[in-house]
Amino acid sequence: MHALVPAPVLSLMILGLWLALAPQITPGQFVLGAVVALAIPRLTAAFWPDRPRLARPLVALRLAGTVLADIVVANFAVARRVVGPLHRLHPAFVEVPLDLRDGFVATILGSIVSLTPGTVSIEIDRERWILFVHALDDTDAQMLVDTIKRRYEAPLREAFAC
Repeated sequence: MHALVPAPVLSLMILGLWLALAPQITPGQFVLGAVVALAIPRLTAAFWPDRPRLARPLVALRLAGTVLADIVVANFAVARRVVGPLHRLHPAFVEVPLDLRDGFVATILGSIVSLTPGTVSIEIDRERWILFVHALDDTDAQMLVDTIKRRYEAPLREAFAC
């Protein structure tokens, strides 16, 4: 299956997008969309980074639940802070030293941090393995570092065995 379809989810998304953008869904559009959806992943596979194997899918699923819950809670916290007096905000740049050494997993961590309202990842230094984060309201930088490492990095390391 992987020789013909190296990225099945990507192929399905391309086919779905193709059909969504088509003026009419006809058998010809479906066949042409399927050809494009199969060709693009095969033609671009050489440019994809090597991805680590997901060793513990249940840990990854638990992490996804944690991230979703944190996003909901952080939305309300950020809304409360932004609606309140702006002089009480303490924006800061924070350096988070990483224990993981896989660029792909570090990118996932950076994406998780950016998805959580109130924080955005700025850069990942892959020489010193530091994640640079901007926090909207950070009165305790060490607490933010500990939270990122405990809630996101540790489960990622466990899920991907890195």
